[in-house]
Amino acid sequence: MTVVGNQYDWGIKTLVSELREIREQSLEQRQRRHQPPKLPSRNIIAEIIENLGAVLFPNRLGQPDLKDEGIDYFVGHTLDSLLRQLHQQLALELNFIAEQQGLCVDAKGQAAEITRQFAATLPTIRRLIDSDIQAAYEGDPAARCADEVLVCYPGIVAVIHHRIAHVLYQAGAPLVARIIAEIAHSATGIDIHPGAQIADSFFIDHGTGVVIGETAIIGRNVRLYQAVTLGAKRFAKDDNGMLVKGNARHPIVEDDVVIYAGATILGRITIGRGSTIGGNVWLTNSVPEGSHISQAQSKSAMFVSGAGI
Repeated sequence: MTVVGNQYDWGIKTLVSELREIREQSLEQRQRRHQPPKLPSRNIIAEIIENLGAVLFPNRLGQPDLKDEGIDYFVGHTLDSLLRQLHQQLALELNFIAEQQGLCVDAKGQAAEITRQFAATLPTIRRLIDSDIQAAYEGDPAARCADEVLVCYPGIVAVIHHRIAHVLYQAGAPLVARIIAEIAHSATGIDIHPGAQIADSFFIDHGTGVVIGETAIIGRNVRLYQAVTLGAKRFAKDDNGMLVKGNARHPIVEDDVVIYAGATILGRITIGRGSTIGGNVWLTNSVPEGSHISQAQSKSAMFVSGAGI
């Protein structure tokens, strides 16, 4: 750094030139000859999700001065605005995917169809979240009312995001869905991949450090505590040494299962209905219905090619 007159010289001209050169080299390496399409905006998506919460729960997450006679207008007006924003973000994703794959698509038309499909699921999403809130209230003696669960519990924040993200993931918008999941992850410490299939009445108590992988399947009335991992035992590779994408590699947790803090459950195994998995258990084999697994009972398993999430 030098001083020119009364101004500092930060070397900005040189930095701009060097950064441009790096960008151009990166585009060249990816065989691009032009600026890539813009990605969806995390900030705008965060705003969309916040407004969706207000639409789904206007009395609790909407405007503080909202009156009964104004709720329908508020919901309709907010929904119209956020769906327009969502359509724009989905179109950005579809344009980006098309550019990656060298395709020519009607991104705006496809985005409009995904937006319509998503909007139609909002009543179902609301009912699912209601069941999650009720499960949390019934499952935690510290919860004094369902409203407290909605506005205070990080597990509910994460699940609301997941219910929304999962619908978009299934509808063909995995990038927007992943951004939604990561917004919740940053806020709560709970990492749920939007591909995970989770039935109703799902409760994550405390929540920090919970990880649920892409192909996990979770049944009804399941309860998890903090630092539970539903992960993959190993990652398969193809003949070129690249990771195989999309294969089923995460656990299936059947109805009415409780998994206590710190348990690590890896691989495509099944936890039978009504089972209880104790704290800090390391589990890599299926267990039948009604099992009660503690640290002393769980079997050790040797890592093959490492293990992951």
